[in-house]
Amino acid sequence: MSRKFSLLTLFITLVLPLSSPLSACELRGTGDLGIVIERASGSVQVINTTQRESLGRIEGLGDLSHASAVYSRDARYAFIFGRDGGLTKIDLLCRKIIKRVIQGGNSIGGAISQNGKWVAVSNYEPGGVRIFSSDTLELVADIPATAISEKKHSRTVGLVDAPGNRFVYSLFDTGETWVVEMDEKKPPTIQKFTGVGIQPYDGLITPDGRTYITGLFGEDGLTLFDLWNLDKGATRILDHYGRGEQKLPVYKMPHLEGWAQAGERMFLPAVGRHELLVINSGEWSEIGRIPVHSQPVFAISRPDGRQIWVNFAFPHNDTLQVIDTQTLEIIHQIQPGKGILHMEFTPRGEEVWVSIRDKNRIDIYNTETFELIKSLPAETPSGIFFSHRAGQIGL
Repeated sequence: MSRKFSLLTLFITLVLPLSSPLSACELRGTGDLGIVIERASGSVQVINTTQRESLGRIEGLGDLSHASAVYSRDARYAFIFGRDGGLTKIDLLCRKIIKRVIQGGNSIGGAISQNGKWVAVSNYEPGGVRIFSSDTLELVADIPATAISEKKHSRTVGLVDAPGNRFVYSLFDTGETWVVEMDEKKPPTIQKFTGVGIQPYDGLITPDGRTYITGLFGEDGLTLFDLWNLDKGATRILDHYGRGEQKLPVYKMPHLEGWAQAGERMFLPAVGRHELLVINSGEWSEIGRIPVHSQPVFAISRPDGRQIWVNFAFPHNDTLQVIDTQTLEIIHQIQPGKGILHMEFTPRGEEVWVSIRDKNRIDIYNTETFELIKSLPAETPSGIFFSHRAGQIGL
């Protein structure tokens, strides 16, 4: 046997066993990846924001009609929360399902803990929150909500992660907010706050992780919790905020996690009104209102805080408006088509990706010039979630 042949044999023996398991996966960083939810087909597209292209599709994720997602700390894995109670862990590099469990009957979002070890799912049916290991999706804790009858528990909403490996959420039917603290060495501890308001419908946490706010559907106003000083309990703010004097029909509730913060100002979609409220986040007082095209759903801040992009509820969901946060004026309006469901900025905000469900496409815009850069085909797209969310509180 020649020396050349022997060396080739040794190379094959040593290298191929190492490379073969990765042959179906892409060896690359994950910082410019993301997913697009394709709600009608139960699939997600894995996309690359640098190349502005789709890398492939992952199918078999069930009912994604109100789906959301969070990321592992390394941004390789996404956890998808489906409306059918499905919790699915997917691998962005291998573009496949790692594991899928049906943990409830009607889920409404989820969160991942600060240390990345636990994933929590909020449920309408059965009411409550279930918490899983992010590695194995094994059930770690089952926390039923307050019972409202012999067979039914309150629906849970507004689930977010908070510093200290805590999860915070509200109970729609019983007007409560619960704070769950996770610990590897002992069972979770739960703090329960009652009487926070009538029908809290969603919640948000500020980017610094200190303040949790829940919106109230059953009455005017919001409820605020200072997570640094939980002994103070609930504080009511903006008692005159809400549906307002003219009770317009609410076709789609605003998403509080889409509320925008720019400097000391917050921009909140008003429930049942064609307005954004402008709030001073230091005093939590209203300092202005911005009339907009229709009932806003998402009001999302560009990462530098200079612009707010707003979409709207049916039947006027064909329009996007852009607001300058210095002048509080609408500086641009786009009408790309019916069914604008979500927007996501690239990490530094030079582009925004927009899902247009009824046109089966994603539009990509330059946020300085408002030029349409590219469109990508997608099957009834809804949520867009980029991997830089892995490093952000509440996302």
